[in-house]
Amino acid sequence: MALKLNKDVVYRAAKPDTKDRMINDGGGLYLLVKVNGSKWWHFIYTFQGKRKKVSLGVYPNVSLETARRKAEEARENIANGIDPGEIRKVSRQTKQLDKLNEERVSDGLPILNSFADVARKWLDSIAHLTTATTHIKKTSRIERLAFPTLGDKAINAIKSAEVLAALKPLIDKGQLETAHRLHAEISAIFAYAVVHNYTEYDPAHPVAKQIPAQKVKHRAAIIDPKQVAQLLRDISNYQGTFVVQSAFRLSPLLFQRPGEIRQMLWEDVDLTVREWRPYISKTDFHHIVPLSTQAVAILEAIHPLTGNGQYVFPSSRGDGRPMSDNTIRTALKSLGYDSDVMTAHGFRTTASTLLNEQGWNPDAIERQLAHAPRDQVRAAYNRAQYLDEHRRMMQSWADYLDGLKSGAQVIPFRKLV
Repeated sequence: MALKLNKDVVYRAAKPDTKDRMINDGGGLYLLVKVNGSKWWHFIYTFQGKRKKVSLGVYPNVSLETARRKAEEARENIANGIDPGEIRKVSRQTKQLDKLNEERVSDGLPILNSFADVARKWLDSIAHLTTATTHIKKTSRIERLAFPTLGDKAINAIKSAEVLAALKPLIDKGQLETAHRLHAEISAIFAYAVVHNYTEYDPAHPVAKQIPAQKVKHRAAIIDPKQVAQLLRDISNYQGTFVVQSAFRLSPLLFQRPGEIRQMLWEDVDLTVREWRPYISKTDFHHIVPLSTQAVAILEAIHPLTGNGQYVFPSSRGDGRPMSDNTIRTALKSLGYDSDVMTAHGFRTTASTLLNEQGWNPDAIERQLAHAPRDQVRAAYNRAQYLDEHRRMMQSWADYLDGLKSGAQVIPFRKLV
């Protein structure tokens, strides 16, 4: 094969003609001299029986020496079964993608096909399956804990070791519940990626066994009636804001999850029929909480202050959000009840323990704790079956707590089975 047929002076001196013409340098390398005077290096070759052509650049910006080197690389690729045109195509696409990603990064958007990009798409795909609050928490957890390690990496290039690296700080700190949650979310993102052809496998799957099992730690709660009595007196003497005082006093009466109480909506409260009907996202059903006379009194007292807003217990910052999830815990601590003695969630344990001891129907207690059956038909049946009993139980419970607080010798009403 004849190569290097001409010296550079030939190409430099080439003049345009009435039509485009090609000057052969050998080995498939040509200089195309166009009628407008521009000059382009072309490499012409045959690959898998098809005649093809790729441009190697404009002369003299691309020198004769450079063009010959590119042509030699192309011939080597052909000898190795690689199409030079495909290499150029991939290179061009890569440059376009790099430019697009630079623009996306400058606009605050994730790199295309990166973990962060696919994670955003997954989060959008499940938004309708979760409450706004849960979705915000899930998004925040992934952004804070997964993106720093995995965010900018191509989704199809992430290895299991890199997934473990994202989880390792949580494991080292003993934050095992968060580690398990984050791992499940990362794995769900990869499942989405597999289904939508972004990658072929889930590298998070083998990482599961590297996260230690979390030991179940029950939330501390006071269940001795004498200690409950003192707790109730301490709550009555709490000197916080009126909003926090009200939420604090209502917590033992309703014994619902702390997050549900702090996010109580006025639209869910009916003081006329004495019911609170919150949507319980944890168990995905609309709950009915009968309100005792004592609970109604607390809500009527706070209504003039917060009744024109969305939340019964709004944040003191006036930012349109509910009271902080740390508020009751902080209030308990200010009264000398550390988290190993009593927690905001502990009011549920206190009520469950003492109501069971008093002989109330365990199913009615479970329903009032919002431990709902997943079967919606059964849930509706149980709600109707236990509602009257719930009303009696909630009023009896409030009266029982009043008796404890006053220091009376309380003989609780026992439900006949």
